[in-house]
Amino acid sequence: MRTDNTRITCALAAALGLGFAAVPALAQETTSKIDGGDTAWMISATALVLMMTIPGLALFYCGMVRKKNVLATMTQSFACTAVCSLLWFAFGYSLSFVGDGPWLGTLERVFMRGTSMEATSAFAPTIPEMLYMFYQMTFAIITVALIAGAVADRMRFSAFLWFCAAWLIFVYVPIAHWVWGGGFLANAGVLDFAGGTVVHLNAGIAGLVAAYVIGKRHGYGTENFAPHDLSLAVIGTGLLWVGWLGFNGGSALGANSRAAFAITATHLAASVSGMDHARETFGARPDLRCGRRSRHHYAGVRVRAALARRRHRPRRWCLLLLGLYLAEVAHRI
Repeated sequence: MRTDNTRITCALAAALGLGFAAVPALAQETTSKIDGGDTAWMISATALVLMMTIPGLALFYCGMVRKKNVLATMTQSFACTAVCSLLWFAFGYSLSFVGDGPWLGTLERVFMRGTSMEATSAFAPTIPEMLYMFYQMTFAIITVALIAGAVADRMRFSAFLWFCAAWLIFVYVPIAHWVWGGGFLANAGVLDFAGGTVVHLNAGIAGLVAAYVIGKRHGYGTENFAPHDLSLAVIGTGLLWVGWLGFNGGSALGANSRAAFAITATHLAASVSGMDHARETFGARPDLRCGRRSRHHYAGVRVRAALARRRHRPRRWCLLLLGLYLAEVAHRI
């Protein structure tokens, strides 16, 4: 009798053990909403955005500086990528996208602590949270790297690294939380689809202020500041053009119609800017056409950035008009 009771007890314990072991798996299977198509597209978009900085911006900037500053300018982009990646993984993501405080997030996800393989973010429920963190990391990297163009030939390398770390922590992270992470601007109704506020407006103001504070380059007006190799800038422009498809299309956070519209608008805006440039510089010297065309294409792909603060779809012809307008602005500059 005692043996039978023991067997029954062991059988019940085994059944309960199997049941409790199956509960997390079943719960995980039920609650997990990770979509394979969305994940695949976001992995591709993340790689494209990272490519915009290394080697896209690195080539774009180093082709426009003097020969003696080419390596330093290119290294700035690579060093910026490394520094921002580590800081973002350590605590930048957590302070930006975890928690619902009006000014700053929490440290709940420091070093991605407590994140499982199947965990998702409330901001991107169909892709792994680790991938969402990585995608937002590439945004943080290129935002800081964009400022490098404003301080090229003007700042020591060590000072630039300190600037990258400080600006990311004290400027980018809070603003990203305010607009994207559920901060007070998001609660006030501010919309930013693909970085029009957090990335482009933020980096533009920072670059303008940095250039004003540092002042003119040494030798400006007396030394030759001709670009070293505009072919490098053109290659960088092409990489930025292609990478921006992942930048804007990936902001849909999935493989859907919104992503398709974003990449189409981005490509058409760059194309119309390039054609307008060809019209304006017809008959000019090849080197002038080359340098100005790079700026025109760069301005064109940022048309979508100008519209990125709006979540609804603008009319198609508006994109073409904006492409022409920005091309004119780039030509006058």
